[in-house]
Amino acid sequence: MRTFRVMHRTEYTYGTAMSDGFTVARLLPRNTPLQTVRHAAIDVSPIPDEWEESLDPFGNRVVHFAVHHPHFSLTVVSHAEVGLDTGELPTGEVPWQHVAATAAAARGDLAADVAPFLAHTAQTPPLAAVGDLTGDIFTEGRGVIGAVQHLCNRIFTGFQFDASFSDLSTPMHAVLAERRGVCQDFAHVSCAALRSVGLPARYVSGYIETVPLPGEPKLVGVDASHAWCSVWAGEFGWIDFDPTNNQMPPLRHVTLGWGRDYDDVAPVRGVVIGPPSGQSLHVAVDVSEVF
Repeated sequence: MRTFRVMHRTEYTYGTAMSDGFTVARLLPRNTPLQTVRHAAIDVSPIPDEWEESLDPFGNRVVHFAVHHPHFSLTVVSHAEVGLDTGELPTGEVPWQHVAATAAAARGDLAADVAPFLAHTAQTPPLAAVGDLTGDIFTEGRGVIGAVQHLCNRIFTGFQFDASFSDLSTPMHAVLAERRGVCQDFAHVSCAALRSVGLPARYVSGYIETVPLPGEPKLVGVDASHAWCSVWAGEFGWIDFDPTNNQMPPLRHVTLGWGRDYDDVAPVRGVVIGPPSGQSLHVAVDVSEVF
């Protein structure tokens, strides 16, 4: 088991004092079959006047807090330590059509687990262009794991990572047309592609440790939030894959939570109340393995 420590700092600075602020944070990692959370906490400055922790409908850990007094800035810092087991792909296979049929007919606990991740969303629409990614991959009788590996590789090789191209408002049809974007775009494309053939797919939010070039030091605070995808593979359960880095299963990924798309698992979201004012945002993330 590998151990990783994560620090995620989000700082908002306002041009004038805000009188009120309400924030929802999904910054506490969750336990998974391959991840054990040993410690996780969130520190907020100024000290909130209200604080509540809960689980959302997908089982993700959520913190709601509010600051009801004047403040010129808001700083949210999360610290976590997790243990990660290295996942291995199953040695067997099951046809993807069988998995899709099982998901469509699911009832009871299985339906609660997979049904929310079958439907398209505003961020993962059923576009005709998605068929160009899946048409020659999800063929009759092909195994689900091999097909998803092919899809992961196709997105990795066919799309260019371009942080200047997209933001949270960029629609998926633009990403498909230009074949470029960032990790959240590639996770959305993956989810849309899998759902288009009837396979449940989750959008996964978390972190990835960046590795410096040989001979260069690892810098602090330059890692990043990350997003990838998870497919339900029938008897094999949920299997994560990262199309941004062409990894199935992922190797250095710390999971915060999952949902149908980014909107379900945005790390920090909120609103402030006060006079019209400029606002700046600074984010720093550090992911380091503990030896």
